[in-house]
Amino acid sequence: MSLRYSKNSIKIISGNSHPELAQLICNRLSAPLTNIKALELSNNEDVVLVGESIRDQDIYIVQTGCGGSEKLNDYVMELLLMIRACRTASARKITAVIPNYPYARQDRKDKSRVPISSKVMANLLQTAGCDHVITLDLHASQIQGFFSIPVDNLYAEPSVLKYIQTHFPDKENVMLVSPDVGGAKRVASLADKLDTLFALIHKEREKANVVSKMTLVGDVTGKVCILVDDMADTCGTLCKAADLLLENGAKEVMAIVTHGIFSGNAVEKLNNSHLKKIVCTNSMPLGKTLQQCSRLEVIDIAGTLAEAIRRLHNGESVSYLFNNVVY
Repeated sequence: MSLRYSKNSIKIISGNSHPELAQLICNRLSAPLTNIKALELSNNEDVVLVGESIRDQDIYIVQTGCGGSEKLNDYVMELLLMIRACRTASARKITAVIPNYPYARQDRKDKSRVPISSKVMANLLQTAGCDHVITLDLHASQIQGFFSIPVDNLYAEPSVLKYIQTHFPDKENVMLVSPDVGGAKRVASLADKLDTLFALIHKEREKANVVSKMTLVGDVTGKVCILVDDMADTCGTLCKAADLLLENGAKEVMAIVTHGIFSGNAVEKLNNSHLKKIVCTNSMPLGKTLQQCSRLEVIDIAGTLAEAIRRLHNGESVSYLFNNVVY
């Protein structure tokens, strides 16, 4: 579906974190990618050069937070420099399209003498000159309150809902499962719309990214269990959750997540796990991971992001996207 836009031209800029997603968004908007160079010098400094006039234009910079990449902080710096380059080039409005918001899990002070890093990230974006942020399934919704500029937090829920309805028409045998208490609200919302039951798993962490104990709340006997979460990082939680569900009588287990980070040896864990399938959106670059993990399936979220850009550009509401899928 080709989306149409009005007023002055949309300028889509792609960072180096996920150029494939930026191109998919451009294809849906029938708009070319803006000519820009973002290079890394031999001394590891980034240099950004906008190769065409963007004066009085609406700029949309697509740069996701590649949490599983050693270049995460480089991509953050690159985004900040791109925003600043557009600001000094007299852009009318600059919107950062950040599907996976960096440092989203560091949203509160849960220990002594630690920073609230997601707040620092918000300050950096605003100081650089960002006017608006579009993101997808924030790990913590209160991050929107860290900004003094508008933040549109889109949801993958409509796409996930459509996927489940298409692949599991017999909802009586399906049970949604939250792998932790924090995701219970997300799973409950999906279960309510599907008119099906849900269960949750209470987990205790020994330290960051290491789960020591898991307890299942709910009866999953004979059910096809679908673990639903906002992100899959090291995948230890998902793999242990799958084992727990099967031990408690589940027929089979799969997982659906929004952001497939897959850091460290996550792919190896998935390949050796009892998960039948893991589904995620293309909010993150997945080229190598798709080759290494045959169980991985991707939901294209580019249509939702493109429609959000079109609606924002034309001054329309984006709330339509909270409950509808755009292809």
